[in-house]
Amino acid sequence: MRWMRAAGRGLLVAAVLLTGYAGFGARAESVDPQGRGPMTLVTAGDLTDYLSPLLDDWNSAHPDERVTLVELPDSADETRAQMISELRSGSDRFDVLNIDVAWTSEFAAAGWISPLHRDRFPLKSFLRPVVDTATFDGRLYAVPYVTNAGLLYYRKDILEREGEKPPRTWADLSRQARTIAPEHGLDGYAGQFLPYEGLTVNVTEAVHSADGSILRDDGDRVTVDSAAARKALAFLADGVREGWIPREALQYKEEESRQAFTGGRLLFLRNWPYVYTDAGAENSKVAGRFGVVPMPGPEGPGTSVLGGSNLAVSSHSRHPASAADLISYLTSERVQRQVLTEGSLPPVRAALYEDPELIRVHPYLPTLRESVLSAVPRPKSPRYDQVSLAVQAVAQDVMALRQTPDQAVARLARELAAISRRG
Repeated sequence: MRWMRAAGRGLLVAAVLLTGYAGFGARAESVDPQGRGPMTLVTAGDLTDYLSPLLDDWNSAHPDERVTLVELPDSADETRAQMISELRSGSDRFDVLNIDVAWTSEFAAAGWISPLHRDRFPLKSFLRPVVDTATFDGRLYAVPYVTNAGLLYYRKDILEREGEKPPRTWADLSRQARTIAPEHGLDGYAGQFLPYEGLTVNVTEAVHSADGSILRDDGDRVTVDSAAARKALAFLADGVREGWIPREALQYKEEESRQAFTGGRLLFLRNWPYVYTDAGAENSKVAGRFGVVPMPGPEGPGTSVLGGSNLAVSSHSRHPASAADLISYLTSERVQRQVLTEGSLPPVRAALYEDPELIRVHPYLPTLRESVLSAVPRPKSPRYDQVSLAVQAVAQDVMALRQTPDQAVARLARELAAISRRG
């Protein structure tokens, strides 16, 4: 599943697990907070092979604290399941988890990862919103490692030919997708609308762009029953009903939607920054003919949802002091630069987004910075997996035109309230 890549090119679940499950919120009594020694780093698959050289450098400098890399399947669901299985079992097989930003609350509430000292890490050097993804209940439980935000890709050549600027509002987007795209034999707009994590992201972005929210207070308060949420779902449903969102897009994940755009079949695409490189490649039909802007909203630029991954220390790690040092190393400015240049992953260090040399090679960085700074985390909840499934099911019915936005919002509010009560 490319979702795990995409939300950080993904969400490379390179995670130093220090693990075990000793009950809700519990911590193994035998853990020495100053413990040092060898560690294991577990990942969902280093598809760009950038990570091993970074760990080789660490191992050369720290022969008594060597890191072993374990790669899990390249699937967010499978990676999460295998991590949780190890954590619940009490195994100390792993040491640092590089977890999807949406999992931080769940893992923290379950007691699987340990709180971290804020002054141990240069959080003020990071892009401001990414730090929020690493907190739960007012405490820091992880350190941002890779970030991401949704961008709007558009056919620059076609809009210029029509004397149009890229859309800033939903009205601009729907008008151009509805009227201009058919004249050029294209579909109008697509995101990630298959019922999976990508649909949760697309819906959350629309709701926040309309100045609404789904949950508040770390999942304790359901806030989705609002005019903003109804407006957001109506925007997506209208796209399908009016034809500027093709029904085929209801089956799209990251890669299917990317292929539709780079194959020259779409006027507009919502996707992650990794698409920029693919769209500019020699085999892309839109190479040299596309642009990228922040996601539009009802009255102006909209709100993206943060993707990416955070590094956390397992509550059962035998060597938590070493794990914290490894996290500091992986989030240092030098390594973060390599995360971008060698791994094609958006870094969390703010200064890198203003580096002229990096911008020359990665021209989307200023736009991505703008999107990240205005982005929001996905709903925080110790039961995030259930929350996401509820959002997906409701959004699927709305976009398939089986339910009205009013009906869907009321249903989602009931289901989220039930999830909260079960907790």
